[in-house]
Amino acid sequence: MTVFKAFEPQVKVNGETVLAIVDGLGLYKEKALHILESCGIKEPKPGEWYSQQAWLDAFKQISDSLGPATLYAIGKKIPENAVFPPEIDTVEKGLHAINEAYQFNHKDGEIGDYIFEKTGENQGKMVCRNPYPCDFDRGLIAAMGGKFTEKHKFKVAHDDSQPCRKQGADSCTYKVSW
Repeated sequence: MTVFKAFEPQVKVNGETVLAIVDGLGLYKEKALHILESCGIKEPKPGEWYSQQAWLDAFKQISDSLGPATLYAIGKKIPENAVFPPEIDTVEKGLHAINEAYQFNHKDGEIGDYIFEKTGENQGKMVCRNPYPCDFDRGLIAAMGGKFTEKHKFKVAHDDSQPCRKQGADSCTYKVSW
Protein backbone atom coordinates (compact mmCIF):
# COMPACT_ATOMS: atom_id res chain seq x y z
CA MET A 1 0.00 0.00 0.00
CA THR A 2 1.31 3.40 -0.90
CA VAL A 3 0.90 6.56 1.14
CA PHE A 4 -0.73 9.36 -0.91
CA LYS A 5 -2.28 6.86 -3.36
CA ALA A 6 -6.04 6.22 -3.22
CA PHE A 7 -6.98 2.55 -3.04
CA GLU A 8 -9.39 3.09 -5.94
CA PRO A 9 -9.44 6.03 -8.39
CA GLN A 10 -13.16 6.76 -8.05
CA VAL A 11 -13.11 7.39 -4.27
CA LYS A 12 -14.43 10.78 -3.15
CA VAL A 13 -13.98 12.82 0.03
CA ASN A 14 -16.42 15.49 1.22
CA GLY A 15 -15.75 19.22 1.23
CA GLU A 16 -15.86 19.48 5.02
CA THR A 17 -12.90 17.14 5.24
CA VAL A 18 -11.03 18.80 2.36
CA LEU A 19 -11.36 22.14 4.17
CA ALA A 20 -9.27 20.66 6.99
CA ILE A 21 -6.20 21.34 4.83
CA VAL A 22 -7.15 25.00 4.72
CA ASP A 23 -7.76 25.18 8.48
CA GLY A 24 -4.68 23.09 9.26
CA LEU A 25 -2.41 25.58 7.53
CA GLY A 26 -3.63 28.47 9.70
CA LEU A 27 -1.92 31.63 8.46
CA TYR A 28 -1.07 29.91 5.20
CA LYS A 29 -4.69 29.42 4.09
CA GLU A 30 -4.04 31.03 0.71
CA LYS A 31 -1.17 28.59 0.14
CA ALA A 32 -3.52 25.71 1.01
CA LEU A 33 -6.13 26.92 -1.47
CA HIS A 34 -3.43 27.32 -4.14
CA ILE A 35 -2.14 23.77 -3.51
CA LEU A 36 -5.67 22.34 -3.61
CA GLU A 37 -6.42 24.19 -6.86
CA SER A 38 -3.16 22.98 -8.41
CA CYS A 39 -4.36 19.44 -7.63
CA GLY A 40 -7.79 19.98 -9.21
CA ILE A 41 -9.85 21.11 -6.21
CA LYS A 42 -10.95 24.68 -6.82
CA GLU A 43 -12.81 26.55 -4.08
CA PRO A 44 -13.81 23.54 -1.93
CA LYS A 45 -17.22 23.82 -0.30
CA PRO A 46 -19.03 21.89 2.44
CA GLY A 47 -21.54 19.45 1.00
CA GLU A 48 -19.58 18.88 -2.21
CA TRP A 49 -17.53 15.77 -3.06
CA TYR A 50 -13.97 15.78 -4.43
CA SER A 51 -11.50 13.24 -5.74
CA GLN A 52 -9.65 11.58 -2.87
CA GLN A 53 -6.62 11.25 -5.13
CA ALA A 54 -6.59 15.00 -5.76
CA TRP A 55 -6.77 15.57 -2.02
CA LEU A 56 -3.95 13.08 -1.46
CA ASP A 57 -1.91 14.85 -4.15
CA ALA A 58 -2.35 18.06 -2.14
CA PHE A 59 -1.21 16.21 1.01
CA LYS A 60 1.90 15.08 -0.86
CA GLN A 61 2.74 18.64 -1.90
CA ILE A 62 2.25 19.87 1.66
CA SER A 63 4.37 17.03 3.00
CA ASP A 64 7.16 17.78 0.55
CA SER A 65 7.16 21.54 1.12
CA LEU A 66 6.04 22.03 4.73
CA GLY A 67 6.87 18.75 6.45
CA PRO A 68 5.39 16.37 9.02
CA ALA A 69 4.45 19.00 11.64
CA THR A 70 2.03 20.53 9.15
CA LEU A 71 0.47 17.14 8.37
CA TYR A 72 0.02 16.62 12.12
CA ALA A 73 -1.69 20.03 12.41
CA ILE A 74 -4.05 19.16 9.56
CA GLY A 75 -4.93 15.86 11.23
CA LYS A 76 -5.75 17.72 14.43
CA LYS A 77 -8.26 19.86 12.51
CA ILE A 78 -10.27 16.91 11.16
CA PRO A 79 -12.50 16.45 14.24
CA GLU A 80 -13.42 20.14 13.98
CA ASN A 81 -14.49 19.82 10.34
CA ALA A 82 -15.67 16.26 9.85
CA VAL A 83 -19.14 15.06 10.75
CA PHE A 84 -19.22 12.86 13.91
CA PRO A 85 -22.27 11.25 15.53
CA PRO A 86 -23.57 13.32 18.50
CA GLU A 87 -23.66 10.38 20.96
CA ILE A 88 -19.87 10.18 21.07
CA ASP A 89 -18.99 11.25 24.64
CA THR A 90 -16.01 9.18 25.89
CA VAL A 91 -12.44 8.62 24.73
CA GLU A 92 -13.19 5.02 23.79
CA LYS A 93 -16.33 5.94 21.83
CA GLY A 94 -14.44 8.79 20.19
CA LEU A 95 -11.63 6.54 19.03
CA HIS A 96 -14.10 3.97 17.69
CA ALA A 97 -15.97 6.79 15.94
CA ILE A 98 -12.94 7.76 13.87
CA ASN A 99 -13.64 4.82 11.58
CA GLU A 100 -17.37 5.54 11.43
CA ALA A 101 -16.68 9.18 10.54
CA TYR A 102 -13.98 8.17 8.05
CA GLN A 103 -16.46 5.91 6.26
CA PHE A 104 -19.13 8.66 6.37
CA ASN A 105 -16.82 11.34 4.94
CA HIS A 106 -15.62 9.21 1.99
CA LYS A 107 -17.59 7.35 -0.69
CA ASP A 108 -17.47 5.35 -3.91
CA GLY A 109 -15.01 2.57 -3.18
CA GLU A 110 -12.50 0.93 -0.85
CA ILE A 111 -10.92 3.48 1.49
CA GLY A 112 -9.43 1.39 4.31
CA ASP A 113 -10.24 1.87 7.99
CA TYR A 114 -9.28 2.94 11.51
CA ILE A 115 -9.65 0.11 14.02
CA PHE A 116 -9.44 0.87 17.74
CA GLU A 117 -8.90 -1.87 20.32
CA LYS A 118 -8.90 -1.21 24.04
CA THR A 119 -5.90 -2.95 25.64
CA GLY A 120 -6.21 -1.80 29.25
CA GLU A 121 -8.16 0.37 31.68
CA ASN A 122 -7.12 3.64 30.01
CA GLN A 123 -5.13 2.48 27.03
CA GLY A 124 -5.49 0.96 23.62
CA LYS A 125 -4.17 0.76 20.11
CA MET A 126 -5.36 2.20 16.82
CA VAL A 127 -4.51 0.48 13.55
CA CYS A 128 -4.78 2.86 10.60
CA ARG A 129 -5.10 1.13 7.23
CA ASN A 130 -5.53 3.95 4.74
CA PRO A 131 -3.56 6.04 2.21
CA TYR A 132 -3.00 9.00 4.54
CA PRO A 133 0.41 9.92 5.98
CA CYS A 134 1.43 8.76 9.47
CA ASP A 135 1.76 12.26 10.92
CA PHE A 136 -1.75 13.16 9.75
CA ASP A 137 -3.23 10.08 11.45
CA ARG A 138 -1.31 10.80 14.65
CA GLY A 139 -2.78 14.32 14.73
CA LEU A 140 -6.28 13.01 14.07
CA ILE A 141 -6.03 10.45 16.89
CA ALA A 142 -4.58 13.05 19.29
CA ALA A 143 -7.37 15.53 18.58
CA MET A 144 -10.14 12.96 18.86
CA GLY A 145 -8.82 11.53 22.14
CA GLY A 146 -8.26 15.03 23.51
CA LYS A 147 -11.91 15.93 22.89
CA PHE A 148 -13.05 13.57 25.64
CA THR A 149 -10.37 13.95 28.32
CA GLU A 150 -7.97 16.62 29.44
CA LYS A 151 -5.80 17.19 26.38
CA HIS A 152 -2.54 16.93 28.32
CA LYS A 153 -3.58 13.49 29.66
CA PHE A 154 -4.25 11.91 26.27
CA LYS A 155 -1.11 10.43 24.71
CA VAL A 156 -0.62 8.93 21.26
CA ALA A 157 2.61 7.41 19.95
CA HIS A 158 3.52 5.57 16.79
CA ASP A 159 4.20 1.92 17.67
CA ASP A 160 7.61 1.43 16.07
CA SER A 161 7.50 -2.30 16.81
CA GLN A 162 4.73 -2.65 14.19
CA PRO A 163 4.87 -2.20 10.41
CA CYS A 164 4.70 1.37 9.07
CA ARG A 165 3.33 2.87 5.86
CA LYS A 166 6.50 4.97 5.55
CA GLN A 167 8.30 1.66 4.95
CA GLY A 168 5.66 0.36 2.53
CA ALA A 169 3.39 -1.48 5.00
CA ASP A 170 -0.39 -1.56 4.69
CA SER A 171 -0.97 0.16 8.02
CA CYS A 172 0.48 1.98 11.01
CA THR A 173 -0.31 1.25 14.64
CA TYR A 174 -0.51 3.82 17.42
CA LYS A 175 -0.49 3.29 21.19
CA VAL A 176 -2.89 5.54 23.08
CA SER A 177 -3.43 6.23 26.76
CA TRP A 178 -5.52 8.61 28.84
